[in-house]
Amino acid sequence: MKELSSIIQEIKAAKVRQMYELSQGLEDVVSFVIGEPEFDTPKNIIDAAKSAMDNGETHYTPNAGILPLREAVSRHFEDFDKVSYDPADEVFITVGGMQGLSLSLLILTNPGDEVIVSDPCYTNYFGMIEMNNAVPVTVPVYEEEGFNFTEERLKKAITSKTKAIILNSPSNPTGAVAGKDTMEMIARVAIENDLYVIFDEVYKYLTYDEPFYNIARISGMKERTIIIDSVSKSYAMTGWRVGYCLAPKSIISQMQKIQEFMLSCVNTPAQFAAIEALTGPADAYAYMNEQYKERRGIMVERINQIEMISCVMPKGAFYVFMNIKETGLTSDEFAIRLLNEQRVVVSPGDCFGSMGEGYVRLSYASSVDNIEKGFDRINRFIQNLIAEKLKTN
Repeated sequence: MKELSSIIQEIKAAKVRQMYELSQGLEDVVSFVIGEPEFDTPKNIIDAAKSAMDNGETHYTPNAGILPLREAVSRHFEDFDKVSYDPADEVFITVGGMQGLSLSLLILTNPGDEVIVSDPCYTNYFGMIEMNNAVPVTVPVYEEEGFNFTEERLKKAITSKTKAIILNSPSNPTGAVAGKDTMEMIARVAIENDLYVIFDEVYKYLTYDEPFYNIARISGMKERTIIIDSVSKSYAMTGWRVGYCLAPKSIISQMQKIQEFMLSCVNTPAQFAAIEALTGPADAYAYMNEQYKERRGIMVERINQIEMISCVMPKGAFYVFMNIKETGLTSDEFAIRLLNEQRVVVSPGDCFGSMGEGYVRLSYASSVDNIEKGFDRINRFIQNLIAEKLKTN
């Protein structure tokens, strides 16, 4: 038989999922590995989907999504992000933020084009870029600099083949938030070099210490920015798979064309559920945000009380990027031994790029009891490592 696609075969599987799979079948596992809220979808959102189905909303929709949802997205962005988009021509509904990223890269890049990402970054960026025959170019970001781009390193990565910068704020895996000054620097570099910015803001509601700032607000940026967002994280709707892109009409029209060939349209009742998420009561959303902030504090305090591990306070999302360099273990060794010896599952930092080596990612979108239980075990693991080192010496 003829060979399968060489491009697809060369793409590496996501290690985060590999760690998740390793934990399956084991008893009494404490999981900090998957970036998913522990909360169920709020009842009013579920009821909106049920009502839509009862009312016969079970048919195809326009490729770009139902207009009432696009209007809700547009109003929401004007209120929250302070950027105005025409719901008819500049808003597009996708299957989660993931499809928005994939569509954006498919439309922007030709084979051999380069796309800049931070290192570390969301692990799926690498595979998505490579699937489109483009080339990921990494820019190292450092803990002591808040895990944000610097102008010098960003400019150094740009070549004649550079097409776009992927910007993720708040960031997965580091929890970094790019403030207004950083956004203005990135905008300046993008405009000077005629680059697009793919702005992944799916964690935008989860900022704790400084206000969220959208790069499209900056003069000259709306026309070269594709915004990626979804209801998944903020409204505990990961399984509903509803996201949206906001971009110039010239880009949205191409998305609309491709959607017909890709999957026709997003699940219809789920689109009605998303309307309720964006326009309905905010009580559940506000409660979840407060819970994340509390759990962030608990996890960071527990980490910094334990020898040989540390972390900076993440400013957004629901992840801690824990520094394990003093243990002398690689990220893989730490994660696998922690799972096997203490039944705690985390993501090795090198899942997110070479600069993630020496770190592991933990999600605090988990119960307080789970966090306390997990860190009792992590503390035991570290004490056992210390005992090993003393025995060896």
